[in-house]
Amino acid sequence: MKKSIFAIVCCIAAISCTTEPTGPQVVAHRGHWDAEGSAQNSLEALRLAGELGVYGSEFDVNMTSDGVLVINHDFTFHGIMIDENPYDAIKDSTLANGEVIPTLEQYLELGVKYPELQMVLELKSKGDAGYEDRATTQIVALLKKYDLVERTDIISFSLTACRKFAEQLPGTMVEYLTGDVAPAELKEMGIMGIDYHFSVFEAHPEWVEEAHSLGMICNAWTVSKEENINAMLDLGVDFVTTNAPVLATELIAERKQAR
Repeated sequence: MKKSIFAIVCCIAAISCTTEPTGPQVVAHRGHWDAEGSAQNSLEALRLAGELGVYGSEFDVNMTSDGVLVINHDFTFHGIMIDENPYDAIKDSTLANGEVIPTLEQYLELGVKYPELQMVLELKSKGDAGYEDRATTQIVALLKKYDLVERTDIISFSLTACRKFAEQLPGTMVEYLTGDVAPAELKEMGIMGIDYHFSVFEAHPEWVEEAHSLGMICNAWTVSKEENINAMLDLGVDFVTTNAPVLATELIAERKQAR
């Protein structure tokens, strides 16, 4: 799979020059959680995404007050504010499938076992500079520890965090999520991907072509209904992040067969 910006740019160039483009690839949003025994951001969701054979599995990272990185979408877990409490306050709390809340280190340990699966790591942030400094530094260290730098895409709603990751991990695909900055401005900051809600691409379809002309990639989130997936495929985005990875994979396969 793609493991560097250079590889992505080459892939985009190849797609633009062939009469049979490969089409976008699928990222399972919070893992493949819409399955028996799974749950959002669980280890099982990551495992199922790896077995499904999609491009990547997206997951959310928060940090406790004592510096432990955990996988959870919201800033709270069972009513406990994660960044204001130590890991001990949540470590025994369970997800919907009975798993305890996983740490980032546990997630990466499992991710190593699926070498064809890209890890799509979202840092959750409230915009606190000190928090982002500590979190980015620890994340970078763990990615290096598990030799997963090239197998990880990093995303965030924080533009500052995106810039920090781009500086610390040159060559890693870093993508901005908020949807309020044009591709050319992001490239000047060293950020080589736009990962915007599909409604942003509907409002600014020209950003897909602009990004591609600059050697950047486009990911649309969270695209889970058939009509929305097809609309993003028509626009030519490179990736769709979806709660319905099986459906998205099937729709892409149908388009390939129809050519």
